Amino acid sequence: MLDAVVVGSGPNGLSAAISLARAGGSVLLVEANDTVGGGVRSAELTLPGFVHDICSAIHPLAKASPCFSELPLEEHGVEFVEPPSPLAHPLDDGTAVVLERSVDETAAGLGPDAEEYRKLMAPLVEGADRLQPFLLGYRPLPRRPIFTARFGLRALRSAVGFSKRFEGERAKALFAGLAAHSMQDLHRSPTASFGLVLALFGHVHGWPLVRGGSQRLADALASYLSSLGGRIELGRRIESIDELPKARVIMLDVTPKQVIRLAGHRLPWRYLHALQRYRYGPGAFKVDWALDGPVPWRAEECARAGTIHIGGKLEEIAASERATARGDAPERPFVLAAQQSRFDETRAPDGRHALWAYCHVPNRSTVDMTERIEAQVERFAPGFRDLIVGRSAWGPAEAERHNENYVGGDINGGVQDLRQLYTRPVIRLNPYSTPLDGLFICSSSTPPGGGVHGMCGYWAARSALRACM
Repeated sequence: MLDAVVVGSGPNGLSAAISLARAGGSVLLVEANDTVGGGVRSAELTLPGFVHDICSAIHPLAKASPCFSELPLEEHGVEFVEPPSPLAHPLDDGTAVVLERSVDETAAGLGPDAEEYRKLMAPLVEGADRLQPFLLGYRPLPRRPIFTARFGLRALRSAVGFSKRFEGERAKALFAGLAAHSMQDLHRSPTASFGLVLALFGHVHGWPLVRGGSQRLADALASYLSSLGGRIELGRRIESIDELPKARVIMLDVTPKQVIRLAGHRLPWRYLHALQRYRYGPGAFKVDWALDGPVPWRAEECARAGTIHIGGKLEEIAASERATARGDAPERPFVLAAQQSRFDETRAPDGRHALWAYCHVPNRSTVDMTERIEAQVERFAPGFRDLIVGRSAWGPAEAERHNENYVGGDINGGVQDLRQLYTRPVIRLNPYSTPLDGLFICSSSTPPGGGVHGMCGYWAARSALRACM
């Protein structure tokens, strides 16, 4: 009998398998696709020689993750590349707001809000070691409650409401773009938390990319698991947990929809009914381009940043996210872009470049957003369209076909609002366990939620070790 079988090889499945193997367990990881990685994969989506990240591209959470930081990833082929600036946010006046590693340097570009930004972010950066365990943990009760409570009072606000503390458009735009990673209406709580956390991680850890493609991170995790004696079976699709070899622990790196398919026949009806009520969020529409040169940003500051937020002022970004939340495909979408090839020469042939971008759309939307996304890029980079030599576009349906965890195109494994952030996938004292002995869920549908950090798998594995091994 095996000690553990893990179904799904996303960063959480891999981290769960590694945690169990490091504890001395015999571990088998089963993956339906031909490569490991889940949302951490890369491929030549456009033309030969262009390496595109299929989903996740920029990795501030991977650098912040206590799970990954203790693993010898460099020995297994991971090199994080940190652009000079984590993020740039171009505006229609031809300038860009820039999130720098330094709080002071960032504040210097915010005009009348320079001092307010320093007062806001400097204490968070200084107290990052106290705050990060709460942010990447799985319980809403922190160990250092006073400091965390101060953060929480701000984080629980809506991004639009929180932004009223700023006078100028530059600070408001920067914060709106950060908060829009929540994939929620920015008028709703707790979207401010996403803006604060991503700004914090940008200052403390940067927003790095992985040289050679995000796939290298997944491959390194798989390589390390193999070095611990773990076995990996690729191209093996599981329809039911009854197909799995006998094991003390079964870990599912899948969302509630797949849990029902794999184990619903063995779960009690109350728990099954709770899983059926789980809510999925907006989807993503993604475009990758092969370009005949670098993106010609009008704001020269954009050339130093790995990530570009495209959407203009706060009001426009908020309107885009509100339209998506209401079920409409936005006419002028907020676009998240990454230009890895500026800082990683392995991503494109000599003299050429690649660009990665996506916007938010309603779950299961069938609207082709390619033209709208390209119009937004062209708005801040005149001449961009003339450089396109190859293109790959994926809507929610294509995303879900590639990765079943992206239900309706939802790349976060479910809505991350107040109702479901710490109660995912169901309200339960131990969110990773199920009523079936030995069966655990370790996907981004468990706390702390979406992102390439592996902490869902890490915490699920610790839970399984305490209960079963």
